[in-house]
Amino acid sequence: MKKKIFFFLSLGMFLLSCSSIKTTQKAISKGNYDEAINLAVKKLGGNKHKEKYQPYVPMLQEAFYKATARDQESISFLEKERNPENLERIYQLYQGLRQRQEKIKPILPLKIMATGQYADFDMQNYTDLIIESKNELSAYLYDQAKAVFQSRNKGDYRRVYDDLARLERLNPNYRDVRALMQEAHAIGTDFVFVSMKNETDKVIPRRLEDDLLNFDTYGLNDFWTVYHSKKSRGQQYDFTLELLFRDINISPEQIHEKEFVREKQIKDGKTFLLDSKGNQVKDSLGNSIKVDKYIKATCHFYRFTQSKWVKVAGQVRFIDNYSRQVVQHFPLQSEFVFEHRYGTYKGDRRALATEFIDLAKLRAVQFPSNEQMIYDVGRDVKEKLKYIITRNKFR
Repeated sequence: MKKKIFFFLSLGMFLLSCSSIKTTQKAISKGNYDEAINLAVKKLGGNKHKEKYQPYVPMLQEAFYKATARDQESISFLEKERNPENLERIYQLYQGLRQRQEKIKPILPLKIMATGQYADFDMQNYTDLIIESKNELSAYLYDQAKAVFQSRNKGDYRRVYDDLARLERLNPNYRDVRALMQEAHAIGTDFVFVSMKNETDKVIPRRLEDDLLNFDTYGLNDFWTVYHSKKSRGQQYDFTLELLFRDINISPEQIHEKEFVREKQIKDGKTFLLDSKGNQVKDSLGNSIKVDKYIKATCHFYRFTQSKWVKVAGQVRFIDNYSRQVVQHFPLQSEFVFEHRYGTYKGDRRALATEFIDLAKLRAVQFPSNEQMIYDVGRDVKEKLKYIITRNKFR
């Protein structure tokens, strides 16, 4: 039995090895040289002295030379074009040539057991070429970015910031790139003044106004947008976000009463067990037998519901401060309902369910003032305002 298991395991490993060899060969035939290199390096890593992995050595060598030749030909072609747009691709190709060699170096030397010789990999030093191409690319990207600083379009500065950030990653602290990034960010940032306008006949509580305009609690400031509820001296505001209240309706205080009649069979002590003739039934010792006595309990429960609601209707407007035009507007509606329940009863309390017993423990409360109702609806207004802003950018 053990021999059979060993045989099938060996057969499975052999078939798997053959499949992997074919996959590597197929990658080379399709020109996927780096894929073939990755497969071969993975197989040879730690196993390069085993005979069954020998087929990967010539395949690795073939894939390496073909990949290197292809990249070098591409670089030669791109350099002859003399198009500065090719500089990034040239730099990437040189990086790829170096990284490919670094991937293979850890498993070298690779011995070809059939000949006793070692596989030849023509390793080159690309350091100077990488530095040269990086410097050329950096100079090109820098000049391209500097040209944008003549623009008056904020979108241009946002794009150039990304280009400068890429240049900073490519060549850290190159010239004055970091200072230019700060300048591009400052110019590309939109400053938004937030205001609130009340066109209703109701007074909006000062604390609600402060809360709605406190944009620090919204968490809305992003990299390119800053909100101010108070104007800063000397700051030019690109947009105004206006929260406009047009209607606030508050209902009168209401109390609704509803009666429930509840009946329930409940145990009420003991009684003698009687037979069909009305005589007491006795046990074997002659004692009268007692059983539970049940009665029908009835209770009238009166549930009172205190209610009051407020409804707010308005609009959120995005205003371009340069054109004085409303660029976007969104309806804003919100509602808050105050509700409190309590109850009283007449009759046998034992007939009531737990929910009614709990209500009976409560009493009427004072209705919230109109000012408090408006403040309470403000929480929902704030959430809806945040929803509108996060899904609708100014530019």
